[in-house]
Amino acid sequence: MLVAAWGWFLYQGVIDPLGGINSLWPLFGLANQLLSVIALCLGTTLLIKMHKAKYIFVTLVPLGFMCAVTFSAGYLKVFSSDPRLGFLSGARSLLDQASTVADPTKAAELVRQAGVWRFDALVAVFFLVLVLAIVLGSARQWWQLIRGTKRIALHENEFVPITPAQLAQF
Repeated sequence: MLVAAWGWFLYQGVIDPLGGINSLWPLFGLANQLLSVIALCLGTTLLIKMHKAKYIFVTLVPLGFMCAVTFSAGYLKVFSSDPRLGFLSGARSLLDQASTVADPTKAAELVRQAGVWRFDALVAVFFLVLVLAIVLGSARQWWQLIRGTKRIALHENEFVPITPAQLAQF
């Protein structure tokens, strides 16, 4: 389902020069930074589960910074009153332009582009809410693991060293 959703964006670029990368590009930066937030949550969890909680500042400091910067930037990208920055104000600006344009083809293009910007706003909010749920859920797990109210269960296999001879067989 998610792959189909991203495929839709790419398909828009094929059938419409204003779609595709123009609708995806503003979301790439946000999605990339939110992915780093998720990776830092995972790293913090692994440190705690490996009984190395004294080192969690190594992941918590960048995590706090990334959360502050990325969530505030995501909020601005969706809700900023500047139409050059905010998806929703940009969509309103395009609709205002469409109402003043005499050419119906150009007006229809502006209305459609405003719809794309609104959809981008919806996708950005969806990303932000999901990552916020991951951060809050992770913080709850960290608290339980550190306090000892939840048992640390590791599901990773033990490290098995590979000799150079064994590696050469591959």
